[in-house]
Parts: sequence; structure tokens; C-alpha cells
Amino acid sequence: MARQPMLKLPEVLAELDMSRAAFYRMRARGNGPRLLKLPNGQLRVRRSDLDAWLSRCEEAAA
Repeated sequence: MARQPMLKLPEVLAELDMSRAAFYRMRARGNGPRLLKLPNGQLRVRRSDLDAWLSRCEEAAA
């Protein structure tokens, strides 16, 4: 089974066109894609989690 691509936080922010502060405010309100914290402390987002979250946002807006 192939591993799912994992995005670094700056890549996610660039795709969403969002500042780091705005992203963390959104996460503090309980929104946003699932974050994974690696043993070295870096954050990653699975591509599938980001795509699923974006789909849910589009459905909610419709």
C-alpha cells in the first residue's frame, strides 16, 4: 500500500492562500483539516484530509 502524500504546513497555507495566524485561529475554533505532528515536532497534513475538508467546506457553502 502506497503512502498518502503529506503536505508541510507552508504548502497548505499557500494552497489555501491563508496566513499562519489565520489558520491557527480557524483551528482554535475547531475548524480546519486534521494535523499530524511528527516526532520532530513538524506538522503535516495528509492530502486526502485536506481535500476532504475542502469538500465539506464547499458543501456547507452551497
